[in-house]
Amino acid sequence: MIPLTPVAAIVLALQTQVSPPPTAPNATTAVARRATTPPVIDGKDNDEVWRSAPVIKDFRQFQPTEDADPSFPTEAKVAYDAHNFYVFVRAFDSHPESIKKLLARRDIRICCDQIKIVIDSYHDRRTGFEFAVNPAGVKRDYAMYGDDQQEDDAWDGVWEVATQVDSLGWTAEFRIPLSQLRYAHAPSNLFGFAIWRDIDRHGLERVGWPLFRTSRRGFVSQLGDIVGLEGLAAPRRLELAPYAVVKNVPVPGFERDQQYTAGADIKYGITSNITVDATVNPDFGQVEADPSVVNLTSFETFFQERRPFFVEGTGIFNFSVNCNIVNCSGEGLFYSRRVGRDPQLRGVYGDATSPNASRILGAAKITGRLPGGLTIGAVEGVTQRATGPGDRTIEPFTNYGVLRLQQDYRNGKSGIGFMATAVNRNLDQWTEDYLRSSAYVGAVDFRHRFHNDNYELAGSFDLSTVSGSPAAIARTQRNSTHNYQRPDDPVTFDSTRTSLGGSAQELLLTKQSGFIRFQTSYMRRTPGFEINDLGILFRSDQQGWNTWGSFNWQKPNKLFQRAFWNFNWWQFWTTGDGLPTDRAANTNFHGQFKNQWWVHVGGTVGNLGDVYCDRCARGGPAARVDQYIAPWIGLQYDQRAAVVPQVFVNYFKGDRGHSQSFNINPRVDVRVSSQFRGSLSFNATHNINGTQDLNSVTDATGTHYLFAHLDQLTTSMSFRIDFTATPTLTVQVYASPFVSKGRWSNLRELSSTPRAAGYDSRFQAFAGTPPSDFNIKFFNSNFVVRWEYRPGSTLFLVWNQGRDDFEPTKGTRDVTGDFKKLFNAYPRNTFLIKASYWLNR
Repeated sequence: MIPLTPVAAIVLALQTQVSPPPTAPNATTAVARRATTPPVIDGKDNDEVWRSAPVIKDFRQFQPTEDADPSFPTEAKVAYDAHNFYVFVRAFDSHPESIKKLLARRDIRICCDQIKIVIDSYHDRRTGFEFAVNPAGVKRDYAMYGDDQQEDDAWDGVWEVATQVDSLGWTAEFRIPLSQLRYAHAPSNLFGFAIWRDIDRHGLERVGWPLFRTSRRGFVSQLGDIVGLEGLAAPRRLELAPYAVVKNVPVPGFERDQQYTAGADIKYGITSNITVDATVNPDFGQVEADPSVVNLTSFETFFQERRPFFVEGTGIFNFSVNCNIVNCSGEGLFYSRRVGRDPQLRGVYGDATSPNASRILGAAKITGRLPGGLTIGAVEGVTQRATGPGDRTIEPFTNYGVLRLQQDYRNGKSGIGFMATAVNRNLDQWTEDYLRSSAYVGAVDFRHRFHNDNYELAGSFDLSTVSGSPAAIARTQRNSTHNYQRPDDPVTFDSTRTSLGGSAQELLLTKQSGFIRFQTSYMRRTPGFEINDLGILFRSDQQGWNTWGSFNWQKPNKLFQRAFWNFNWWQFWTTGDGLPTDRAANTNFHGQFKNQWWVHVGGTVGNLGDVYCDRCARGGPAARVDQYIAPWIGLQYDQRAAVVPQVFVNYFKGDRGHSQSFNINPRVDVRVSSQFRGSLSFNATHNINGTQDLNSVTDATGTHYLFAHLDQLTTSMSFRIDFTATPTLTVQVYASPFVSKGRWSNLRELSSTPRAAGYDSRFQAFAGTPPSDFNIKFFNSNFVVRWEYRPGSTLFLVWNQGRDDFEPTKGTRDVTGDFKKLFNAYPRNTFLIKASYWLNR
C-alpha cells in the first residue's frame, strides 16, 4: 500500500465530504423528486412526478416478527415543491375485497388497515410528526416528543390525503403543506422519514420502511433519511382561526342566560422552525366534561388536560417529578389545569352563582428548535379576577409563565435541559390570608445514552420558593402536601414565615432494549418543596427507591403472539427522619394469544415489614400500617371483531382484614356498520375501609386525630355513540351517570401508641358522632356535531347536560333505583354553537 501524502489525504477528505447524496432509494435512505406540476390528490399515481420519482421497495415486517418478509409488497414515492411535501403509497393486496373501509372520527384508531408516514423535519432524532389514514380516508395525526413515541394527539395539522381501493390493493396519496412542518432554513434539508403499513386481517401485521426493530430502544432515532430536498422555502406562516360562540346556559332560579362571545386562535411562524401560538378569550365548551369522582382524602384529584390549546405541544413542557416505570402519578412542574382553574376560594366566599372556572383573558406559547439542537418553549397566560357575592374575590388576577430549554448532543442521544415557572397573583383583603402571592421554580435535567444506546442515565434537580403573608405560608406548611405540624418528626412549623423553599432530586438508570429490560431510580424531596401553584405535587418530605425488571417476548411462539412479564419493587421514606412509609413488591403479566385475545394478570404485596403512614392522621403522628394484597386480572377480546368485550377485576385486602375492596369493570365496543360505533362500560366498586381518615378535632383536652369505618359502594356507566357521515362530519354522543353512597360507623381517634404492633392498640374510642351518611349522584352528557367544512375550519354544535342529587343517607335502593332518582333531578342544559374559520398566508 502506498502511503498518502498530506496533500493527497486532504484532497481525499474533501472528496469524501462533498460526495453527492444517493440518487436511488436503499434500505435506509429515500430520494425526493421535485414536482414541476403539483400532483392532483386523488389517490392515483398518474401524475407526471409519480412517473419519474424513485420507488421505495425495501419494506420489512416488524410485527409480529422482526425483520421478516411481508405478506404483501408495498411501494412508495416521495416528491415536493415550493409549498408542499407529497407521498404516494401503493399497498398491494391479493384480496382487495377483504380490505375494510370503516369510518370514524378524526384521530380515532379503529381496527382496519392503515398507512402512516412519519417525518422528523428537524432531523433531531427525537421529535417529529405522524400522518396516518385508513382505506376509508379517516385521518389521524400526531406530534411526537421524545424518542420513545410520546404522541400528542391534540395536534391537528392542516393536510390532505386521498385513498382508493382497486384491483391491486389500496393507495394513499398525501399532501403535507411545508407550513405544517418545522425545519431549519438551509440550501438543502435532510428529514428523518419512515412509512408504516398495518395489515389488519393478518393479526395486525405491521411492515415498515426502513426496518423498525422492536428489540431496540427508540422510535424517531430509527427513522430513515429523505434526501433531495433542495431550496425549501422558509414561510413565515400566519394562521388565524377567529371564532364566534353563542351559548345558552342555565342560571339559578330555573332561568336561562343567552351569552355571546368571540375570540381567536393565532399561529405565526416567526421563522420556519419557531412558532407562536396564541388564544384570545378562549372557549372550550366543546370539550368533554371531567369524570365524576367522590374524593374523601386530603389530597386533590388529578384530572387530565382536555383543552386543545394546552394539550397541543405539551411534550415540550413535560418535566416530571418522580415519574419512573414503576410509579408515575402525574406529578410535574407544569400542570396546565392550573391556568383557568376552579376558583380556589369559591368554597369560602362563593355561592351557586359563582363561576366554576377562572376566565382566561389570553394565553400564548412559543415553541421551536434552533439549528444547533436547542429546543425552546415558553408559555404565558393571564386569568381574570373572579368574584362571589359582595364583590369578594374568589380567584385573583393571576399571571402564569413557563420557560423550557433543551439542548441535544450526539444526535439526540444526550441532552441537558432547564425549566422555570412563575406565578404572580394580585392579592387583596379577601385573598392575602389564603393564597400565596408568588411562586417560582427552577430546574435542570439531563439524559445520556451509552453502550450502543442500550442504556440511559437521566436525572433532575429542582428548586422552589413561594412567598406570601404569614397566614398564607402557615396554611402551606399545614396542608396535606407538607404537614409541618406533625408532632413526631424533626420538621418544625413556623407561623411567622413569609416564604418557604425546598428542593427535589431524581436519578434514573434504564435499559430499555433486548429481552431483559430494567430500570432503577432514586428520588428525594425536602419538606419545603412546593410546586402546586403551576405544577402538581401530592407530597413533599419523601425519598424513594424504585426498581423494575421485565422479560419481553417479541417473537411469536406456540402460545403467544407477544408477551411481557414485569417485576417491580419500591420503597419510600421521609426525608426528615427516614421513617419508612411504603415498601411493596409487584408482578404483572401481559400476553396476546394467537387469536388476538389479550390476558392481563398481576398483583401487589405491600406494606412489607415495619411501615408507617405519616399522612393518614392529617397532621397527626405517624401510625403503623399493616400488610395488604392486591391481585387483579383482565381479559380483552380480538380488537378486529365487530363486537369487542373486555373485563377487568381488582381485589384489595388490608388492615388485617378490616379493609377490603372489590372492583369490576366490564366494557363492550360494538361496530354496527362502517359508520356507526358504540361502547358501553360499567364500573362498580365496593370499598370497605376500616381506617378512613377524617379531619382532626381540637377541644379543651387537645387535638383528636379521627378515623372511622366506611362502607362505600360506587357505580358508574359510560355510553358512547359515534356516527361518522363522512371523514369530516361526525356526531358523538356521550353520557355517564355516577352514584356513590356510603355509611359511616365506629368513629375512633389515634391512641397514645399509634405505632403499636396490634391493630386495635393504635386506636381508642372517641365520644363524637360519625359523619353523615351520603348518597351522591352526578350525570354528565355531551352531544357534539363536528363539521370540518374546509381544511382547518370547523363548526361545532354542542348540547351539554348535567344533573346532580345529594341525600344524607345511604338509602336502601339498588343501583337501578339510584340511577332513576338521578334522572328525575333537575337538568342543567347548555347549548353552544361555535364556528371557526382558518385563514392561512
